[in-house]
Amino acid sequence: MLDALSAGDSSMRLQAALAVGTNPDSGQLEALLERCAIEPDFFVRDMLTWALTRLPADVTVPRLRAELHSDRAQARSQALHTLSKIGDGSAWPSITRSLLRDADDEVAKSAWRAAVILVPDTETNALAAELAAQLGRGDRKVHQSLSRALVALGDVIEPALREAMASASPAVRAHARATEVLLRDPEAGFESVLDEAKRIVALGPDRAE
Repeated sequence: MLDALSAGDSSMRLQAALAVGTNPDSGQLEALLERCAIEPDFFVRDMLTWALTRLPADVTVPRLRAELHSDRAQARSQALHTLSKIGDGSAWPSITRSLLRDADDEVAKSAWRAAVILVPDTETNALAAELAAQLGRGDRKVHQSLSRALVALGDVIEPALREAMASASPAVRAHARATEVLLRDPEAGFESVLDEAKRIVALGPDRAE
């Protein structure tokens, strides 16, 4: 099964990951982590994550935390994703500012999602401020991921959004405004919300009405 994890056919790798998860064995941990770091197929990566969650958390969490220091961006991203699925709060100290601001967008997005799941109640305000400081970052997909992470924190993000809406950057102001709309209506379509926020910022609230 472990050999099949590196097969050329992605369907074979998917079946191998399923088989490993169906019969969890802590001795397979290193092979699963190594494959996570290089697996190109999204569905196989998701199955690898599921297989990892089937192992005891006291075995997987320390190794996943160590993977967060990897030089390989995908290893960091997948470790963060898996930690978010396990949901063990002991991993929170490993969600560092450097991960939340990682230069690789996929790593940063995974860090944001993990952070809002693992953050203790006493740290939510600080996390909201840290995430809001990145409003305006990246393309629309990055914008959406960051807004969703902020909205998941709830009303504690309001002070940080107000500050961002006073930014000198139009991109930051529009992103903050769009996030505020999503906070009030999580089911709103992000694309239309962001476009409307950009229009309001460009024209000014009075002229946009």
